[in-house]
Amino acid sequence: MNKDLMISGFSDEISSDFDTQLEVVSNLGMHYLSLRGIDGKNIGDFTVEEIRENVLPRLQKAGIGVSSIGSPIGKVFINDEEGFEKQKQMLNRLCQISNLLDCKYIRIFSFYIPKGEDADNYRNEVISKIKEFAKIAEKYEVILLHENEKDIYGDIARRCKEILIEVGSAYFKAIFDFANFVQCGEDTQECYDLLKDEVIYIHIKDAVTTDNENVVCGTGEGKIPEILIQAIHDGYKGFLTLEPHLVLFDSLKDLELEEASEIIKDNKGLDGAGGYKLQYESLLNILEKIESEEK
Repeated sequence: MNKDLMISGFSDEISSDFDTQLEVVSNLGMHYLSLRGIDGKNIGDFTVEEIRENVLPRLQKAGIGVSSIGSPIGKVFINDEEGFEKQKQMLNRLCQISNLLDCKYIRIFSFYIPKGEDADNYRNEVISKIKEFAKIAEKYEVILLHENEKDIYGDIARRCKEILIEVGSAYFKAIFDFANFVQCGEDTQECYDLLKDEVIYIHIKDAVTTDNENVVCGTGEGKIPEILIQAIHDGYKGFLTLEPHLVLFDSLKDLELEEASEIIKDNKGLDGAGGYKLQYESLLNILEKIESEEK
């Protein structure tokens, strides 16, 4: 495999039990995970001490590194001032946790918009709040990664680009999430063309528009193989992070505004470990095909 690419994944999709996550990841031969749900608790709810005493030793024992912190930062409504203040405190703590874990990335979002309102009307507030987040990250030399996500301000590529340009910080960059763009009715190729200069992290998640269902990577409308070829040619170096969303898992309740069962149909006869393995092997197949075409 291309030595500039490293595969990681949201291992809480395997199981809420952290030891099981580590075991499955190790058995697959992976060396990284993205930290989001640990023993049924969200990463944002941990203290630095708890991570130092209870999580870091298990990671070290398993020989697994952390590619990113899958935080819930930015998943509050844009007009929730109290929520925003709490999130700044959480971000300070998560930056300390990142430093402790030798991890340089924290995944964030760009705020929920009140239902039925035009997201563009909130542009200035979103930018000014993300600038505050970026200042916190800069103190700890951690890079915030914006995930394009349904129901938030930066759900479509145009608005993602706007905030990236306007915030204009080396500590605020983009994640490219194929499935989320598909589920927002966007063409992923156009999104990649617009955002590629800001993308420093990629989520491997695919979907189809027929019922917005998440599907195995490479089988949906995300154009994952085609865009990965371009990213590699463009010199992309870094993580490809599995976010299979193929089976319902515990941490989902923290992630989605709508009912998760709408987008994740448990019709594949898989458990969490099976869904994760299927996504991992599908990604390896895509990368092998890319390499063999290069030769």
